[in-house]
Amino acid sequence: MGGDNAPGAIVEGAHRVVAEQGVPVVLVGQPEALDGLRGDLDLIPASEVIAMDADPGSSVRTRKDSSLVRAAEAVRDAKASAMVSAGNTGATMASALLRMGRIRGVARPAIATPIPVPGSTPTVLLDAGANAECQPAWLVQFAQMGTVFARQRYGVDQPRVGLLSIGEEPSKGTPLVKDTHQLLTADDALARAGGRFVGNVEGRDLMTDEVDVVVTDGFTGNVALKSLEGGMKSLVKAIVDTLGPTDLAEQVFEALLPLYATVDPDSYGGAMLLGVKGVCIISHGSSSATAIVNAVGVARDMVEAGVVDRLRQAIATD
Repeated sequence: MGGDNAPGAIVEGAHRVVAEQGVPVVLVGQPEALDGLRGDLDLIPASEVIAMDADPGSSVRTRKDSSLVRAAEAVRDAKASAMVSAGNTGATMASALLRMGRIRGVARPAIATPIPVPGSTPTVLLDAGANAECQPAWLVQFAQMGTVFARQRYGVDQPRVGLLSIGEEPSKGTPLVKDTHQLLTADDALARAGGRFVGNVEGRDLMTDEVDVVVTDGFTGNVALKSLEGGMKSLVKAIVDTLGPTDLAEQVFEALLPLYATVDPDSYGGAMLLGVKGVCIISHGSSSATAIVNAVGVARDMVEAGVVDRLRQAIATD
């Protein structure tokens, strides 16, 4: 029920998943809004909807029959293997956290977002917005969880983990960055998770093949993510405006289509909330049917890879 194009694009994506991938999908939402769209797809009825601008915490607590809460409960109760939502990001996270619960030992869940890197595997950025204020130990856990995610999602044998800062030198950055750098340098937690700390990285490194996982607090991560999105949109618009409706423009766009597919957010489907006891995929609010198809594909892959159990092993301290 959530997202700029809901419920039409969401349901269309669900039908395509079943037809193209054979993955069973159950919709969660208001029956009266979905009856003319869902066809033979199963439905978990939910009478309430959490709006995109609603307060996440209070909405999840008071709207117990909302589609987000019911979806998270379906995963908790093993009626579904994963949940996918293009709705209110904060409410999606709160629903998963309050209904599925946190993996034992995880201080705070984090949103892991793939950043496209032309010609290479994406860079996993976390936290991309779940935790505005963080502690050094939490960032170490983000590094562990990001390492597991990069290994299982993109097949990176030994993910290189970087700490986002304003310079490569260990002496640069905020107190949070400096303290986290010391912990990541001294701790063997990344080795247990299968990763390797490569030191500080800068914003310019996010879309390069120099690093596989970039760790930061949720405030900085979200600003970095939105800055990249805005920059890409401005660049595309500038190219379109400059070339105009000409034959040359058509040739250029045709040549750039493979590159566009690489950087198109719909190609990645969504981000995964790491640290909860279930697979939760958070899609962009403007997700198309294609984005939903890809988001369900990510959810399926993460379930089949047993990523939640692997996160448990990486975080375990006993």
